[in-house]
Amino acid sequence: MMQALKGSLVALVTPMIPNGDVDYVALENLIDWHIEKGTNGIVSVGTTGESATVNIKEHLEVINHTVKYVNSRIPVIAGTGANSTSEAIELTMESKQIGADFSLLVTPYYNKPNQNGLIQHYTKVANEVDLPQILYNVPSRTACDLKPSSVKILSEHKNIVGIKEAVGDPKRIDDLIQISSNNEDFLLYSGDDPSFLSMLKKGGDGVISVAANVVPEYISDICSSALEEKFDIAEELDNKLSTLYELLFIESNPIPVKWMLYKMELIQKSIRLPLIELDKKYHEDMLSEMLKLNLL
Repeated sequence: MMQALKGSLVALVTPMIPNGDVDYVALENLIDWHIEKGTNGIVSVGTTGESATVNIKEHLEVINHTVKYVNSRIPVIAGTGANSTSEAIELTMESKQIGADFSLLVTPYYNKPNQNGLIQHYTKVANEVDLPQILYNVPSRTACDLKPSSVKILSEHKNIVGIKEAVGDPKRIDDLIQISSNNEDFLLYSGDDPSFLSMLKKGGDGVISVAANVVPEYISDICSSALEEKFDIAEELDNKLSTLYELLFIESNPIPVKWMLYKMELIQKSIRLPLIELDKKYHEDMLSEMLKLNLL
């Protein structure tokens, strides 16, 4: 069993050049920066990495490049979810062969499976691919909600090692904490930056964060403080980021975060259709918050 994956995991953007091709030089620079700033793991080609608009070949090329360049310095979690079970298996299998340490599987979006369908979907992927798998529930994007009762069943599979839960509801979190405390091999990650600290306080293991793209040190420090139960320090840092958390979702993710990274001169200005550049009406608010946080 490899070491438990805890702390600040960045849902890394996929940098691109203006024509939309992947910018591998910028990707390498981002990886080095994250490792230097204390990020504990990298999620490659999740939602923030524009998994919905890269094709399968590109998807696997980005994961491959990330795994090779990280070179075991920190764990790499490959985004391998799909709304077709066979495609999710293919992506997960390929990611295992590439050398990813974990995979992250979003609930099948758009086709609205019921709970039994979700259990069968995840069980089939876990049976077919011997790689540690993290479930990912984000109903605001998928029109599909993986309930704690289903998570409990899935948590008993040896290849299903955790969940990224993006529903910030306290009752939901309590139910998942209960599952995690009954099974110490099952880890709980927040997928919701504004509420991740409250999950960590209750016993969560980390966050898969959009904000970590622009403030990796802050998110890493909040996680390490919370995991050491230094909650006053964690809260003080977290409070400084409350406006940033809101701004990062002022338009669909990753529109705002890519715009900020462009302003920080870490990536070029490029996002794939149907997403487009951040609306000008938000630029001033974004820049003023970035100045406050010394990001410019």
